[in-house]
Amino acid sequence: MDNLIPDGVWPTMLTPFTEDNEVDYQALEALINWYIDQGVDGLFAVCQSSEMYYMSLEERVKVAQFTKKIANGRVPVIASGHISDNMKEQMLELKAMTDTGIDALVILSNHFARQDEDDEIWRKNAQRILQEIPDIPLGIYECPHPYKRLMAPELLRWCADTSRFYFLKDTSCDVDNMRAKMNAVGSTQLKIFNANAATLLDSLKIGISGFSGIMANFHPSLYVWLTQNWDRESEQARILQDILGPFSMAEGMVYPVNAKYHLKLDGVPIELYSRSKDCKEFSEHSKIIIEQMYRVASEIIDKWLAD
Repeated sequence: MDNLIPDGVWPTMLTPFTEDNEVDYQALEALINWYIDQGVDGLFAVCQSSEMYYMSLEERVKVAQFTKKIANGRVPVIASGHISDNMKEQMLELKAMTDTGIDALVILSNHFARQDEDDEIWRKNAQRILQEIPDIPLGIYECPHPYKRLMAPELLRWCADTSRFYFLKDTSCDVDNMRAKMNAVGSTQLKIFNANAATLLDSLKIGISGFSGIMANFHPSLYVWLTQNWDRESEQARILQDILGPFSMAEGMVYPVNAKYHLKLDGVPIELYSRSKDCKEFSEHSKIIIEQMYRVASEIIDKWLAD
């Protein structure tokens, strides 16, 4: 279990779709191989970036199974995919995802209690999951939809003390918040990964285990380099961070359509179709911005980080 969740970069995977609005498994296979070729340390499938809220349970299960099959042990695969509000329905979704063979099951922090309910309700529902879900390693994702529920340090420690939780995708975008969580979990097996590109270097300096965010769908090799070299190449790391921060403004530009366009520029055979966004809203002006970002990232990779 010690190496279940390796430090480093865990992309929140995209789901390719065909013109007929079906999951494009040929493109998904190419995408999985592209992530791995970029040097990522693990794959987070069936998450918000995967458009899980717009997929049937059957589709979510099949995508997780397919990702695990194509990864073929090269990197671990974790997945979420419980989107119901009703706990009974969530249990069915979580059990179905557990049966896919993924390495860890990731729960959404905002589905174990309503926004107006306290952490004690959350804890009681989590205990029910621990009792009814098979002994699969667990993770937590502070998913922003339908509302963002950040894990309190004390509750996160409770999770760590169950010995079932190994992963937290932190979406606080706040280094002090991450530090408090890290202090709470101490030397337990629970690792914290930052989803926010702009604060990544500062969070690595306090001991965050890596990056699991949207921008790993654009240029993951830059995040791989940063997580592996930030302490040995401090000045280069600072310059790279100053580039990655502004790059992350792309998150608000018709994502995930813009990420699929960026992938096409890099040779991945993926179309722009999306269920959560209308790809027609991705303007020519936005394409120019993504093309410029792609060229800058490619130059850094080819002429700077390759040295």
